[in-house]
Amino acid sequence: MDIPNWWAVLAATVLAFVLGGLWYGPLFGNAWMAALGKSPEDIQPSPAPFIISFFTALLTAIVLAWAISLLGIVTWIGGTFLGLFVGIGFIATAMASDSAFCGWGLRLFLIQAGYRVTYSILMGALLGAWQ
Repeated sequence: MDIPNWWAVLAATVLAFVLGGLWYGPLFGNAWMAALGKSPEDIQPSPAPFIISFFTALLTAIVLAWAISLLGIVTWIGGTFLGLFVGIGFIATAMASDSAFCGWGLRLFLIQAGYRVTYSILMGALLGAWQ
């Protein structure tokens, strides 16, 4: 197993973090808060969720980079497909189970899982292209 390209891992992490800002901001922010049953006034600013989100994205990028290396993927297309398979096959399915038990509702599940599947696809593409 090759050592991952740490610059690519960091870039993939930042990409996921920036996507989160767009996803939960201008793209789906209002729908997300409505699905949560909250208003902007209900959200208390705290650095903790951002720090946790950064490190979970970093761990996802590291695992994807190693999987790409182990599987011998050397193109952005191969990385994209691996990101799609990981995003849907592992992340979204686990979140579907959580959603069923937590009573999230379909809209919240789609917003939450959609973000993670999308960032897995983008990470895979970047990591597949940038060895």
